Amino acid sequence: MCGRYAASRRPEDLAAVFDIGMREPEEPLAPDFNVAPTKEVYVVLDRPVKDADDRRPVRQLRRLRWGLVPSWSRTPEGAARMINARAETVHEKPSYRRAFAARRCVIPADGYYEWVTGKEERDLETEGRRKRPRKQPYFVLPADGSVFAMAGLYEFWRDRTLPDDHPGAWWVTCAVITTEAETAPLAAAPAEGPRALADIHPRMPLMLTPDRWDAWLDPARTDPDGLRSLLEPPPPGLMRAYPVSTAVSNVRNNGPELLKELEAPEEGTLF
Repeated sequence: MCGRYAASRRPEDLAAVFDIGMREPEEPLAPDFNVAPTKEVYVVLDRPVKDADDRRPVRQLRRLRWGLVPSWSRTPEGAARMINARAETVHEKPSYRRAFAARRCVIPADGYYEWVTGKEERDLETEGRRKRPRKQPYFVLPADGSVFAMAGLYEFWRDRTLPDDHPGAWWVTCAVITTEAETAPLAAAPAEGPRALADIHPRMPLMLTPDRWDAWLDPARTDPDGLRSLLEPPPPGLMRAYPVSTAVSNVRNNGPELLKELEAPEEGTLF
C-alpha cells in the first residue's frame, strides 16, 4: 500500500522532468518529508486549460488533495480512506472506474515509507505473549535517485452546500494505484532486513517508468481493456529500500532527517 511518502522536489524541477506546459499560480508547496492522507500534493495531469480557446490537453502541474472523493459522493468524509486503488480492480470499482477511464495522473515522490514488524516482536506473538509489535519503517525509492512516478487517479467533487463562486465549491482529489509488491531482489538490499519489497509489505505503489507517462496521461485513451495493459508492474530491480528512524511514524515529524539511512534497524525492531 502507500500510506505515507516523501515529496521534496521543487515545482520547477518537476516541471523540467515531466515537460510541464502550465503550473498553477498558487504559492509552491513546501518540501514534505512525511506526506500523509488529506494533505495537498503535487500531481501531473494532461487536461485542456480552463476557459482557453484551444481545447487540446496541456500537461499541468497541479495541487490536489490526497484522498479521492468520488463525484457522486454526498460528503467528502471518506477521503482519508480512499488513498489507494488496487490495480487489479480499479477498472471495475464504482469509486474509481470513471476516473480510471478519463482522469489519470502521475503523483511524483522521492519514495514511500512502509513499516515491517520486527522479528523479535513477531516471535513474542507466536509464543502467545501479546506484546504490541513495534514496526520498523523503511524508505523505498528508485535505486538511481530519479523521481518516483506513482500512477494515480484524480476526481472532481462539488460541495453543494456552497455557492458556485465560492473558492471551496470544487474539490479536486487523488488516489495512488497500488500493485503486488515485487518478490525479486532489491537493487541494493540492506545488510540486515528484507531482501525484496514483498518482505516488507505485500503491496506497493505502481511505479510508472518514463516510457509510459504519455500513454498513461493521455485523456483520449478511454478504453478500460487497453488501459489495463499500462498497469503492468515495472521491470524488477529498479528499487532499493533502507531502514529509517521510527520518528517518521508520527505524522507531526517532518524534515530531511526522516530520510537518513540507518546502518541497521533500530533496537527492538530487528527484521
